[in-house]
Amino acid sequence: MAKPRLLLFSDLDGTLLDHDSYDWSPAKPALERLAAADIPVVLNSSKTAGEIQAVREQLGNTAPFIVENGAAVIVPANCFGPGPEQVQSFGASRDEVLTLLKECRAEGFQFRSFADMSPAELAGHAKLSEPEAKLAKDRAGTEPLLWEGDEDSLARFREKLDEHDCRLVQGGRFLHAMGTFDKADGVRFLLGKYREHFEQDRLIAIALGDSPNDQHMLEEADIAVIVRGVHSESVALPSQSRAIRSIKAGPAGWNECVLNLLIEYGY
Repeated sequence: MAKPRLLLFSDLDGTLLDHDSYDWSPAKPALERLAAADIPVVLNSSKTAGEIQAVREQLGNTAPFIVENGAAVIVPANCFGPGPEQVQSFGASRDEVLTLLKECRAEGFQFRSFADMSPAELAGHAKLSEPEAKLAKDRAGTEPLLWEGDEDSLARFREKLDEHDCRLVQGGRFLHAMGTFDKADGVRFLLGKYREHFEQDRLIAIALGDSPNDQHMLEEADIAVIVRGVHSESVALPSQSRAIRSIKAGPAGWNECVLNLLIEYGY
């Protein structure tokens, strides 16, 4: 029996990238094995298109990618056959989110979002360089923020967003105000594309994440890998898939689990 074709969906911060240093080098052995086996690694992150493009260049990654917690999928030119780059958007735009946040602030809710911060201020909060912070501020569908109120007002803030078909998602470092899409929308879209492209092959989807905003992405995969991290204990093991928790944290845990799966499936 032919071995299955593997496809990886991976969060970045705290998963493939170290939570504090953004270093991916502990995952290099697994990334090299994946590249040698021509197994796509779809990056699925709260980061913007510009930020993910920069990481893809470092990694030599050419697969499609999912930006801003599922705000859009970007399929590179000629990925599934001849054709230009394709962008598939989901949910509310960032302008719509910012309009809602302006209303919330007028009602007394206390927070500071990326739109309120200079590149220098954001660089300090997010441990980025100023050029990296500028990429982080160039957003399409989500607005990260730091909450400055108490827990009771945070609950009311969530209710206010929900009333306007928006929601608040906990990321590794920030809360993310966004539409009703999430990382799973991009996963479902790309799984459809890959299954159509490789219709003769058995496809096994592996998803790796470390925080609650990865939950639905993990649930879409055949194999869910929960990488140990700051918020990983809050991630529930998906019942309908095979689930693994890494022993090591961040990219070292990512590397360990991916290498084990590659060996298991004969790669």
